[in-house]
Amino acid sequence: MSPRRLEVSELASVLPPGGLTLVSSCSAESALLAEAVEIAGDALAEVTFCGVFVPGLNRTTWLAGQRSRVLTFFLTPELRVHADRVDFLPLCYEDILRLLRERRPTAALFMCAPPDEDGWCSFGTEVAFIADLWPDIPVRIAHINAAMPRTPGDRGVPFEALTAYFQADQPLLTSVTAAPDPVADAIAVHVAEFIADGSTLQTGLGKIPDAVLSALGDRCNLRIHTGLIGDGALRLARSGALAAGLSAVVGVAIGSADLYGALEGGMFQFRPVSITHAARRLSRIEHLVTINSALEVDLFGQAFTELTPTGLMSGPGGASDFTRGARPGGGIRIVALPASARGGKISRIVPPGAGAGPVSLSRMDIDIVVTEHGAADLRGIGYGDRARRLIAIAAPNQRSALTSAWTEIEAKL
Repeated sequence: MSPRRLEVSELASVLPPGGLTLVSSCSAESALLAEAVEIAGDALAEVTFCGVFVPGLNRTTWLAGQRSRVLTFFLTPELRVHADRVDFLPLCYEDILRLLRERRPTAALFMCAPPDEDGWCSFGTEVAFIADLWPDIPVRIAHINAAMPRTPGDRGVPFEALTAYFQADQPLLTSVTAAPDPVADAIAVHVAEFIADGSTLQTGLGKIPDAVLSALGDRCNLRIHTGLIGDGALRLARSGALAAGLSAVVGVAIGSADLYGALEGGMFQFRPVSITHAARRLSRIEHLVTINSALEVDLFGQAFTELTPTGLMSGPGGASDFTRGARPGGGIRIVALPASARGGKISRIVPPGAGAGPVSLSRMDIDIVVTEHGAADLRGIGYGDRARRLIAIAAPNQRSALTSAWTEIEAKL
């Protein structure tokens, strides 16, 4: 039976009430599907919508009727308002995939490209979880969007395997990272010292990752293996620094229209979480360099990434998957962050016990910490030397206080 074409008011006739429904998010969030959910409302009963919702980008709550809920792994401001109906699980990506395989979504709502000549609909800019899970999801409802690029790598889903579909054009959500500043540029220079020709890079979005990628244009034979790319990865590819052939494996793209327009050319291979974040695969990558950010790093060398002044923002995300996976293969795990915040008033290098929230990356997950003041290599040294190296890259006006705090702690060790 061919899939049924739907009008926006007809979702409740095919989406089963209750159960768990996986929805596309990131740059593939569908305004049309969100509208259809809102119209369906209470007819969906105790349905739970689940996705990877990015703060600042994904603003839909997916809360349909009075009995619906949301399961999320990142907390957007919009979802925080409805905390009584939101289940937040702070999981890494491998554990998210494991959870979704165990709970088995009963339906999926996703955006995809129109079918190609073989009848396959590419998941485009968000392959991530849906590519792993769709074969075991019984109800598959697509928003077929001509603006979605057909990304190479994963084929997507056969049109004939859809339960139903909507068809309408919608611009993809874009996110343009602020231009690097002198702090980000200085951090990038220090990070680049650890990236040799032939390295494979994992990083994400933001001023610092973009600055790092921009600093590598003189390298050769680089590769990318990461969960998320932005325009910085496109600039690196266009610089000629990437190895020839299939040199970039990614799961999601979030960036500008220029980035999305370049994705069909085979420059980036889009693969699901079972490939991008799998520890076994990562352990076999030679010269893997993971570059992740943090809100704070304490003097033991532990990173904190989840709790902001306005509350929890996320779980550990994919960073912990990559740092664990890189360790067996002898990769280098880098955490990069500005030395201070609020005009130098607050140190982001903090005493042990002063980090906000849970530890996101343990002292066993980090090899190098970088700020604009230098790089602290924490490999193969004890607590005292780790602390002293971290203090040396803290903001100069914070070093005395950090030294005093460490002296008190060290006396108890």
